[in-house]
Amino acid sequence: MSVKILENQCNGCGACVDRCPFGAIEIIDGIAKLKDNCTGCGACGKACPNNAIEVTKKAKKAPKNNDEYKGVWVFIEQRTGKIDTVALELLSEGRKLADELKVELAGVLLGENVADLAKECFAYGAEKVYLVDGPVFKDYRTDSYTEAIVEIINQYKPEILLFGATNNGRDFAARIAVRITTGLTADCTALSIDPETRLLRQTRPAFGGNVMATILCPNHRPQMATVRPKVMKMDEPDYSRTGEVIRCESSVKEADMTTKILDIIQSISHTVNLQDAEIIVSGGRGIGGPENYRLIEELAEALGGVAGASRAAVDAGWVPHYRQVGQTGKTVSPKLYIACGISGAIQHLAGMNTSEIVVAINNDPEAPIFNIATYGLVGDLHQIVPMLTQKIKTLKMA
Repeated sequence: MSVKILENQCNGCGACVDRCPFGAIEIIDGIAKLKDNCTGCGACGKACPNNAIEVTKKAKKAPKNNDEYKGVWVFIEQRTGKIDTVALELLSEGRKLADELKVELAGVLLGENVADLAKECFAYGAEKVYLVDGPVFKDYRTDSYTEAIVEIINQYKPEILLFGATNNGRDFAARIAVRITTGLTADCTALSIDPETRLLRQTRPAFGGNVMATILCPNHRPQMATVRPKVMKMDEPDYSRTGEVIRCESSVKEADMTTKILDIIQSISHTVNLQDAEIIVSGGRGIGGPENYRLIEELAEALGGVAGASRAAVDAGWVPHYRQVGQTGKTVSPKLYIACGISGAIQHLAGMNTSEIVVAINNDPEAPIFNIATYGLVGDLHQIVPMLTQKIKTLKMA
């Protein structure tokens, strides 16, 4: 609603001031005046004894015609001319969704002199690439990227739009959703098409990861979701594929930007790259204490892999957070994942259940981790892990 004070009828009685729940009215020179924090709730209009406040309902926007929206789009996140792996994972998943809907799959690519990256998008299944190329898009900025993507959404009307749940994807996907009046499901772990309604089924952990929620967006388009890296399987690229590059003109100008990137400094810190590791050995509460985490690190080193941990081990202060695998840590998809002393809570499984081979070591034969394990060892990890480590070292020396 909107509120307007009719100054020729106001006598400054102050009834509206007392009634406003937000303190958004003041009396100046005997006349009521609205402050900037007025919400248009209309309470003041009911209180005015002189009918000096006009409250009107704002006209509703015409609903979208969802039939106009077709196709699956993937935002192609890139840095310094290299496509982020999560974008290729989403193209692979988007190809399946597009095939089921019998529509086109397209990539949305922003940057400066990045047209050559379209070839890689085609190799992973895209049939079209919407390209916005210019100096203002050289580096990611929220305002420039949001404005450009909103413009092409309004012009070409995609049915589904997917983003990687990276720092950048999380930063501006929500802003885009607000600008175009649609919903957004964050941190999805599974996507599928409802065969009856053709709606995108967006599945994500909810209530701290204790349940899995499937979310639908029936009334607004596009249907938007962010997906964490390493959740979706990346297909083998086919570089014989070709497609169409659609160059999109944008109204975004450098003079309109409120921020300017002066320099990008690459920092190096003592962390491990869990998401790209092919072999991960993780320890949980069952390791018993921080002094026993060395068993996990030694096995990981012997295998040429990386040491990870469950949330329980991190929360206990035994292991630093950057090693955490799970819903509130890193999502991984290695060729081999060894879970040592990890029970298999749903929060942890959400972060590693796409691993190719899972080996579980636990002294509880009823632990949920065994339900998804390729191989299971029931026993004391303090005995089994050192034996495995020694055996691997022996085999490597042979």
